[in-house]
Amino acid sequence: MFGSRSSVGNWCGRVAPIPVPIPNLNPNPIIHCPRSSLQLTARRRFSFSPMEDAKEQEYASHSDLLHQFTAIPTIDKAWLFNSHTIDMASQAMFCVSQPNLLTNKRKKSIVSASLLRQTDATVAFHWAPFPIEFSGVSAMVPSPSASKLLIVRNPESEGPCRFEIWSSSQLEKEFHVPQSKHGSVYTDGWFEGISWNLNETCIAYVAEEPAPAKPTFNDLGGYQKGGSSDKDCGTWKAQGEWEEEWGETYAGKRQPALFVIDITSGEVQAVKGIDKSLSIGQVVWAPTLEGSVQYLVFVGWSFETRKLGIKYCYNRPCALYAVKAPHYESKANETETYSTEDVQAVNLTQTISSAFYPRFSPDGKFLVFVSARSSVDSGAHSATDSLHRIDWPEDMKLYQSSKIHEVIPVVLFAEDGSFPGLYCSNILSDPWLSDGHSLVIASVWHSSQVLLSINVLSGEILRITPANSNFSWSLLTLDGNNILAVSSSPVDVPQLKYGAIVKNTTNNEEWSWSDVSNPIFKCSDKVRSLISSLTSSIMKISVKDVSESLTKGASQPYEAIFVSSKTKKSDACDPLIVVLHGGPHSVLLSSFSKPLAYLSSVGYSLLIVNYRGTIGFGEEALQSLPGKVGSQDVNDVLTAIDHVIDLGLASPSKIAVLGGSHGGFLTTHLIGQAPEKFVAAAARNPVCNLALMVGTTDIPDWCYVETYGTKGRDKFTEAPSAEDLTLFYSKSPISHLSKAKTPTLFLLGAQDLRVPISTGLQYARALREKGVPTKVIVFPNDVHGIERPQSDFESYLNIAIWFNKYCK
Repeated sequence: MFGSRSSVGNWCGRVAPIPVPIPNLNPNPIIHCPRSSLQLTARRRFSFSPMEDAKEQEYASHSDLLHQFTAIPTIDKAWLFNSHTIDMASQAMFCVSQPNLLTNKRKKSIVSASLLRQTDATVAFHWAPFPIEFSGVSAMVPSPSASKLLIVRNPESEGPCRFEIWSSSQLEKEFHVPQSKHGSVYTDGWFEGISWNLNETCIAYVAEEPAPAKPTFNDLGGYQKGGSSDKDCGTWKAQGEWEEEWGETYAGKRQPALFVIDITSGEVQAVKGIDKSLSIGQVVWAPTLEGSVQYLVFVGWSFETRKLGIKYCYNRPCALYAVKAPHYESKANETETYSTEDVQAVNLTQTISSAFYPRFSPDGKFLVFVSARSSVDSGAHSATDSLHRIDWPEDMKLYQSSKIHEVIPVVLFAEDGSFPGLYCSNILSDPWLSDGHSLVIASVWHSSQVLLSINVLSGEILRITPANSNFSWSLLTLDGNNILAVSSSPVDVPQLKYGAIVKNTTNNEEWSWSDVSNPIFKCSDKVRSLISSLTSSIMKISVKDVSESLTKGASQPYEAIFVSSKTKKSDACDPLIVVLHGGPHSVLLSSFSKPLAYLSSVGYSLLIVNYRGTIGFGEEALQSLPGKVGSQDVNDVLTAIDHVIDLGLASPSKIAVLGGSHGGFLTTHLIGQAPEKFVAAAARNPVCNLALMVGTTDIPDWCYVETYGTKGRDKFTEAPSAEDLTLFYSKSPISHLSKAKTPTLFLLGAQDLRVPISTGLQYARALREKGVPTKVIVFPNDVHGIERPQSDFESYLNIAIWFNKYCK
């Protein structure tokens, strides 16, 4: 439904050579012929109000400016490697991407730097003169010692999956794994799991299981026993039985399964002892004793009759399992094969409904994991997390009854300024500080993302990024007590930060953060000038009409981020765009968003509302929304708008509204429930009719939970009753359509399984039937997020032109 949890877009001296080389990652470089203009004609466009309505000059100037914003690169991953020859020296490697509009893909490159740490805890970065572009690379994973680098290249068609092992100077090994063994390796960030063992002899990973055999017939229609190869022109294959998939973005993907490759021989084995009903992800190697069997720990998701959509849905039950690996090191240091055919995987977390992101401590004495049990137990797709620890047995005897220690509980309500709960969307593969029991994690804290240090033995939580700042932070990598992170705000381009522990004036330890001059986050002079004229703040919005039935958490103020010009051009206010996140249990962070910065730079103020139900404010506030969608969230948005009008920051006659997914649900609700409030609207893949959506979405349970509340989890059925459908309709924007009169732009992904295109088209056609100015753009190859570079670009370009037409 929803976009990610953080919905903004979806952030001296001679030093030894980098221990991991940058291999030739682009073996088949493509030279693009220059073109006279950007071609966006690969997309089929349906429009009730043609693009030609916009003046060509306005369209061209907006296009040029938007391109300058979207060209700002993003750091996807980073690694720090210690120098083996020089103390206080390290090497850094950054995986950087930026959209390539001509190819409609993201162009990726590697940027490297040498680091020399100073005695005063500062660091000097010496950057390589140029980045190195790479293509065709699905995953890069350095080994624990940083002496080897794994490159995975997934096939684009039916070819083999390629594994490359690089040393510090050359390609050491290359293995081609055929489709008969497994399909593409999962690199999606959820099922994804690629892990080296400590001896660096084997790699465990998650890949698509082999395609099942399909019935084969000859040219006369006769059944052919034993099948045939795909290249046999004298036969044809039937479709076979349809199989369930995990919904949005996983269409066409086969069941994720666990494999191990021996990097000496290239032998690949499927890990045995795992129930076929489990979908596997996030594998790590367990610590091992010399000569003992090696274990793998992984996350397993089960399902009963249907695989419901899993992307951004933390409410899918999952558990941690341990299973013997098919390869292990014997005392003679010879690789042996151990059959696990009769040994079943052990469920380590039977007493809790959710467990994922397993991480072993550096000494191997305990296993830490995150749980979304509050999501699973309530049915909300995302909620407040908890953190847990299992003490790992020294004798390697694993039990299903292992005691689970709660490190951080689910926070129901937090007093102002205190820790609001854990909201974690990722953990580094090596998140540990040098003490071996404190991990660093990024977590949402109200409308910002912060970095936390968590002592998993005592449960102590420290906010290690500045508390008096409205910036948001993302964690890149750490090496001991040295951290690389990125900090930004709605009006500040991302800045690379280096963190280290120092002694303050009272001789106590504290975190010191310094800016790192870098060539990555470069932007044009025009962009920098425009955003320098903007300012942002985070506002507290008091809940209107507090009743005794509300919990304490649901009665507390929520927040809105306000972005505006630093100076008023006249007595009149700039037009206001109200920006609404999806979910509804996600958040719009106080971080830099290229499309939102573009909109604020062309003369709009922004009111980014994190209404009650948003993550980052405690579980009580979040759980106040299910069962009240279309009313509580709508009222929260209207209250926030009235707040800025009362402050003289917005004109009531120049307000537009923009939202996607559940934000589109709110957008279309608002133009129906408050038709006099808005002069223009734009909705990306909006939920407009729950009664229509419930039968076609990959998450029908979402419709029940958000409509009925927590009890909807148990009411969910694939065959909704007439009573269900009536209530779904009454909660939907389409029930208020008769009052709607706001000119509205719809941006729809034709491949969207989360909010199928039919619900948006139905509402748009009904608006058009009423004579309301309506424009629809359909992106034939986009899913729910509309994230392909050309589609994202055209979306926000048309949003700006549409709002200009009706707001200015």
